[in-house]
Amino acid sequence: MTATAAPPAHRMPAGRGLPARLFLGAAEDPRWSRPALWGVLAVAFVLYAWGLSGDANQYYAAAILSGTQSWKAFFFGALDAGSFITVDKPPLALWVMGLSARIFGYGTWSMLLPQALAGVAAVGLVYSAVRRAYSGAYSRGRYAHIAALVAAVVMTFTPITVAINRDNNPDTILVLLLVLAAWFCLESLRTGRLRSLLVCALFVGLAFNTKMLQAYLVVPAFALAYLVCARVSWARRVGHLLAAGVVMLVSSAWWMVIVDLLPAGSRPYVGGSTDNSVWDLVIGYNGLGRVFGEGQGRGGGGAGFGGESGAGRLFNDIMAGQISWLLPFCVVALAFAVIMRVRRLPDGPSGAAWLVWGGWLVVHYMVFSFSSGTFHPYYTTAMAPAVAALCGMGGVAMWQAYRRSRVWAWALPLAVAVTGAWSFVVLRRTPEWVSWLAWVVLGATLAAVAVLVLARVRAQVTVKIAAVALAATAVAGLAGPAAFAVTPLQSQVNGSNPTAGPNAGRMGFGRMGGGPGQFPAGEFPGGRFPEGQMPPGQMPGGQGQPDGQGQPPGQDTGSGTERTGRAGFMGGGVSDSMVKYLLANQGAATWLVAVNSSMQASPIILSTGKPVLAMGGFTGSDPAMTVDRLKELVSSGQLRYVMSGGDRGGPGRGNTEVTTYVQENCKAVEGQDGLYDCAA
Repeated sequence: MTATAAPPAHRMPAGRGLPARLFLGAAEDPRWSRPALWGVLAVAFVLYAWGLSGDANQYYAAAILSGTQSWKAFFFGALDAGSFITVDKPPLALWVMGLSARIFGYGTWSMLLPQALAGVAAVGLVYSAVRRAYSGAYSRGRYAHIAALVAAVVMTFTPITVAINRDNNPDTILVLLLVLAAWFCLESLRTGRLRSLLVCALFVGLAFNTKMLQAYLVVPAFALAYLVCARVSWARRVGHLLAAGVVMLVSSAWWMVIVDLLPAGSRPYVGGSTDNSVWDLVIGYNGLGRVFGEGQGRGGGGAGFGGESGAGRLFNDIMAGQISWLLPFCVVALAFAVIMRVRRLPDGPSGAAWLVWGGWLVVHYMVFSFSSGTFHPYYTTAMAPAVAALCGMGGVAMWQAYRRSRVWAWALPLAVAVTGAWSFVVLRRTPEWVSWLAWVVLGATLAAVAVLVLARVRAQVTVKIAAVALAATAVAGLAGPAAFAVTPLQSQVNGSNPTAGPNAGRMGFGRMGGGPGQFPAGEFPGGRFPEGQMPPGQMPGGQGQPDGQGQPPGQDTGSGTERTGRAGFMGGGVSDSMVKYLLANQGAATWLVAVNSSMQASPIILSTGKPVLAMGGFTGSDPAMTVDRLKELVSSGQLRYVMSGGDRGGPGRGNTEVTTYVQENCKAVEGQDGLYDCAA
């Protein structure tokens, strides 16, 4: 009988397709590994999907609903079913949620369940990527699986990731696509296949169509890893990267090219742009403007949401509890990785993995810390995969060195000490919230460090001692973020600015009165409002929306609560009585009413299911409406009513010509303040 040759060390056994390779691994894997992985994925699903409420971002929710009513609105990502203006992001993430809503009917679960599933998939992919980063037989050994499991747990319990995965912002889909890109980048380096690198580039391009240039923050890490670690000649490395660049460019630009080549009259205005082009949105509002703060007046107040820019931004009172818990551990792990690669320890993760995940984290940290444009805390969910991978790989590498080397045994106790100390500091910033937890973390940190140091000094690292040390380490590193991570399940997450922790659900455009995550009375990002009143489109409590689900009449709210609004108002000065009047008198018009901003239009779209025209885009400053365009819409019977409100935004802020025309040539509707009938 002829013996069958074993498969190469870098290839999976035959008969396993891509899904199995991603999540199941090899038949030789430790028996506990698969149950452990599925257990973590189950916990992730509970965290991301349990008790989903209706507090999603109304801006995107309105666009998703509109996409279920019109395929044109679906393709362009229009805010309204009449397709007057798009949202200020590419539509790929909206397509995912919109297809679900089209299949199952629009509602909380049909919109948000794809987000939760995408979050769970990202956890599984991080597990797979970390496990496969270990070469040869070590990829099937216990250390590879322990590192992967630690990474999956860290990813699952990252507080801001839990919050954003329960929301409809595009960041969840962005992270999933970028993790897929990282997986294929590492696969191309592991197997030497160009095809995997091209697939990596494809996913980066698709990620571009969720949040534009933010997707490219991973490109420097991927390119560096390929240049340094690819097992082909330098000429081929450059050629392969150029080919990947072409794929990335095509997969990034196809939607933008289609939109910009279409005549302006046959498509919606590109929301967030100054010249009705997607290209302007790419390089301006969603590109360099986010970094340098130029052209950000339409989107908010730059430093307001995430604190002042600088090296300490991610550690300030607003940001620390969202993403920073394990950053000290990652710093020690990266420093140790440099030493480890110099010493070339044989059973650690590949150098490519350190470059991919380390480069990912460093670039995101630099951009997020020092950018001057609009910066929300939830942007940092894009750092979670890198933090998770570095914790998994770094933790195992430092444990191996701890057991084997007296010289490098200090690394693990140091990492545990700085991580636990920082967790204690973060928890003590809100001493009234779970006041005992900070002291538990401090005690666990001291115990872990003491056990690790004493056991190593006495050369008595037994199984029991190791178990005690690792358990204490887990409490020191994960108790804080886990406590923050469960808060979105207990309180309503602010859809427009989702966060986790004791302030979850209370950080919108700001609460009056100051304090961490709040803005002084009379201020909000993008402008001022009279003291004691809410900003345009805002409701009491700083939520950026009134209570309730925000679903069209007759739609499932997920909680059985029909949207009624608070104090008789839909938001942005539009009363319930005005909406009833508009519904009774809309006639054959395409749009129920034209309002100044998307913040005013979104709650009306969600409560009525009717198209509402947002003349000035998100905050009312987009030059989308002109007098000639308004005349055309009115004369064709597509629009009858216009709400013009002086200082409410939109034409009152960015187009006084339209405001003047409406007030001088349209008839004010008796009993409806600010409403004009332009067809009278």
